[in-house]
Amino acid sequence: MSKLILSERAARIGIAPNAAAKARAQALAESGRTVIELTSGEPDFDTPESIKDAAIAALAAGQTKYTAQAGTADLRNAISEKLARENGLSYPAAQIIAGNGGKHVIYNAFAATLRSGDEVIVPAPFWQSFPAMVSINDGTPVLLAGLREDGYKLTPARLDAAITPRTRWLILNTPSNPSGAVYDADELLALAAVLSRHPHVWVLLDEIYEHIRFDDGSREHLLTLAPDLADRTLIVNGGSKPFAMTGWRIGYGAGPVELIQAMTIVQSQSSSAPSSIAQAALAAALRGDQRFVRDSVAAYRERRDLLLAALSRIDGLSCVAPQGAFFAFVDCSALIGAITANGRTIRSDVDLVDFLLYEHGLAVVDGTSFGVPDHFRVSFVAGREAIVEGVTRLAAAVAALTRHDAGFSSSQPTLTEAV
Repeated sequence: MSKLILSERAARIGIAPNAAAKARAQALAESGRTVIELTSGEPDFDTPESIKDAAIAALAAGQTKYTAQAGTADLRNAISEKLARENGLSYPAAQIIAGNGGKHVIYNAFAATLRSGDEVIVPAPFWQSFPAMVSINDGTPVLLAGLREDGYKLTPARLDAAITPRTRWLILNTPSNPSGAVYDADELLALAAVLSRHPHVWVLLDEIYEHIRFDDGSREHLLTLAPDLADRTLIVNGGSKPFAMTGWRIGYGAGPVELIQAMTIVQSQSSSAPSSIAQAALAAALRGDQRFVRDSVAAYRERRDLLLAALSRIDGLSCVAPQGAFFAFVDCSALIGAITANGRTIRSDVDLVDFLLYEHGLAVVDGTSFGVPDHFRVSFVAGREAIVEGVTRLAAAVAALTRHDAGFSSSQPTLTEAV
């Protein structure tokens, strides 16, 4: 049998690191170990019954056929209504596309617009799929590491310095995965002022965590603050995070009609339209009672506060309080160089994450994979008991480390090599 030769684009990327972290945790659990899994970006709540009922009704009504490639008129109208009602934005159905999740919408946008060598500015810490989706579509991700003192947010000066004639897109994710950072109105206006000087740069505005916010700041939308950006902005959102619909695989994009048309062409030649049943369910979710969203956000806030209080008591760890999403991005730089009880050196956040998993049964995700080393991400979508047990294991793990300045020789095996 001849050897499989991968395409250059397939060779540029690997499996998503958070998915790999989850798989390692599951493999360890299957071996008989008890593992507290805090890697997930998936709400632990079930999809609300009203949304399930809408799906059942669609099945009963025979809505089981192909739909229009960009999505049903009913769903696109529901999205249009949502954008007008909640965001003060006017997007007719022709400027809206439904896809198999927000990730699919982003992929379609890059597939439709990027040419070899085009640059996409990706502020870090970033959702791990952003640079991968740029690379697989022949673009060049330009990674801008955020600073803790800036709340891990992109500043106008750093954005301005990163823009070149080849810059095609800026990705702006607010609230952010993994840091939970939220850009307020003044910060959005400052970034918009930079973009106004560079009319060739488009904005991909990922708002999948839009409703999961814990701050009391202004919730003005970028495009109500800077409406001149509307003709070069793609809004991406979906049902997975606000309505616990991760497995339904349904998301959407809203943007200029020529972009939506190009994305629809790409979609028509790959996946075609998303599931007709998932589309009916999301339409019902957007139009229905939003009590579930409010209740789940209240639960996330309680879990966040529980986690932050516990983290504050662990010497060597620190965390900027997330203002949205459902992750804490923990600074572990003080632990780099520490020695385990087995005499191995923790030389990186990747080593620390492996130490936590294999020696203490706690699964989190390394910060390196989000573009900011010496950190790790902890999810607080798990229930209270899992969070308490997870932080208990984390405290025990940190307490078991020996920290000093001398370190070990370079011949000392790292934790990753040892497991």
